[in-house]
Amino acid sequence: MTGGAQQQDVRRRAGWLPQDQSGLEAWLRGRRERHQERDPDRALHPAVSAFRDLVEGDPVLRMHAHQMIDQVPVGRRYEDRHLESFAELLELVDEVITTAPEYSDEQMVMTPLDGVLDWTKATPAGFAFYRDPRVNDALRSILQGWCDFLSSDKSLEVLVDAPSGWRSEAARRAVGMDQFEHDPDDEHWGFGSWNDFFTRRFKDGERPVASPDDGAVVVSPCEATPYRIASRAHRLDEFWAKAEPYSVEELLAGDEAADLFVDGTVWQAFLSALDYHRWHSPVSGTVLRAWVEPGTYYSEASSQGSEAAEPTLSQGYLAHVATRAIVLIDADDPTIGTIAVVFIGMSDVSSCVIGDGIEPGARIGKGDELGYFQFGGSSVCVLFGPDVVESFGLGALPQAPDEEPVLLHVRSHLATARRRPSD
Repeated sequence: MTGGAQQQDVRRRAGWLPQDQSGLEAWLRGRRERHQERDPDRALHPAVSAFRDLVEGDPVLRMHAHQMIDQVPVGRRYEDRHLESFAELLELVDEVITTAPEYSDEQMVMTPLDGVLDWTKATPAGFAFYRDPRVNDALRSILQGWCDFLSSDKSLEVLVDAPSGWRSEAARRAVGMDQFEHDPDDEHWGFGSWNDFFTRRFKDGERPVASPDDGAVVVSPCEATPYRIASRAHRLDEFWAKAEPYSVEELLAGDEAADLFVDGTVWQAFLSALDYHRWHSPVSGTVLRAWVEPGTYYSEASSQGSEAAEPTLSQGYLAHVATRAIVLIDADDPTIGTIAVVFIGMSDVSSCVIGDGIEPGARIGKGDELGYFQFGGSSVCVLFGPDVVESFGLGALPQAPDEEPVLLHVRSHLATARRRPSD
């Protein structure tokens, strides 16, 4: 049984891209105008330059790179073409990775690289291009270069009181800054960089742990909107198909623990751009394994024709192929047994950071911090073994796509495990 997949572009539903296509295109026009004003002698960032050399030095990659710009994207409704050449794409990418995201009421783009590459991703040539391991290695270097900038004090240029700044009154309200630890009297709220601001912590007491003394109550690992619940998950399945079945062995990157979750239940949720991006343990227990699995960065599902190019139809797909952090926990409650939590980085937000001390043998309490997405993060999956879940909390159930998304607070009630007769 499968329930509740959101049939809408999740990037827009979660605030990573503007709500409508016109907002994205207006932002792209502004980016194009900005890059046309740049010094023609300005050198590309070393990572972008290496990407250019890789593509231009391989005939197949060069062919795909030019074709994905010439082709019309499927599943997208563009009014204008914002790319004319691969050289222009490189310059737009170079522009993005030397700036931090700005606030906007109308056309905010929190994943600007995703916005620049959006046209190319949904073309036949783009499907092949972004799955090439060499391309992903080059993109990893580009994203690392951008992450370095976002972790530097240069990125504080957007943490100001200007209308496009994150200290503006409109941005403060949108973020709900009063819930978070910060210094209201400091020029940059006491943050040392954009990433420092983006991984801000809640104030004590803002997100209490649900039923802290009841081991059968599982809590949400993230501040996220429920996306999908699937039961009787198969060991191997066609995760690239339109129905988005979960393939447990591939979701867990081939780990031997996959046996424990065959015929089990998978719960998936997506994170909002403006919310909290740290991860917490859904149960008390002992860490069995924790690692970051490298993956693709801008790949989308290409099966099922044009509809498969829609990002909503790539959420389940990306859970199996994107860069992700995987944490396996042996729960103290024996009715739960082993639980798996998969934190999925998508597009620009593929930097998954496992916290210090989260290693085999470590003891963790329910609600304790496990790590964070550096500059965002799009999705999380929780895997339960067969017959473990008795019920999901009302707030953990996915909403219909035409309904307003409901945020499930981190450390709030996610599910209740079946209790033993003596409980």
